[in-house]
Amino acid sequence: MKLPLSDRLLVCAGFVCKGDRVADIGCDHGYLGIYLLKNGIASSVIASDVREGPLQSAIRNAHKYGVGDNMHFYLSDGVSNIPRDFDTLVCAGMGGDTMVHILESAPWLKSEQYRMILQCQSKTPLLRRYLSENGWRIYEESVLRDGKFLYTVMEVGYRPESPRLTVGEWYFPPALLENPSRDVPAYYQWVTEGLRISTAHQDDPEKKQALAELEALSGMLKWLKEETL
Repeated sequence: MKLPLSDRLLVCAGFVCKGDRVADIGCDHGYLGIYLLKNGIASSVIASDVREGPLQSAIRNAHKYGVGDNMHFYLSDGVSNIPRDFDTLVCAGMGGDTMVHILESAPWLKSEQYRMILQCQSKTPLLRRYLSENGWRIYEESVLRDGKFLYTVMEVGYRPESPRLTVGEWYFPPALLENPSRDVPAYYQWVTEGLRISTAHQDDPEKKQALAELEALSGMLKWLKEETL
């Protein structure tokens, strides 16, 4: 029986280390956790959601796919009502402002024992800025195309000694260039064009600075586009 797992959740799954105890925050129908258990990637999964309906659906699906014994379910706003005995936290399909709220409400996550895998649907620069200014480091970030949309998935760890991102890096961080996928040039173009449109209609010094930083990368991105074709 094939799981209806989206491309973006498959990329999230690829960041999970074998044997990890995973906390899937905002688990929706539970498919990510089920996939991780059925494929022998995670050793256990905490699945939480703020809504009762999706959580009950996740419980049914876990038993349907035979992994109910290793999935533990919690009705929780963010991480407020889940146990802390996990290695990797996954947040996928939320806005950057929602993720910031979750992190702000859980200072105990500022620990080197946890890894986070974050897949942001909107306001990604806001999330990157918050992470950078609060001691988290983006170790790796991948661009993925899901239908006609471009998203990123990032692996994050708490490293308070890490240098802060610049304003331009809130929009296009160095981690995107460390292991670039073929969609990185398209993501760069999309972000840059968005900044051009925004700064043409409003006087925003931060966005103007970000645009200047990104335009300085255009030569490198042209080379990268040729390499990934």
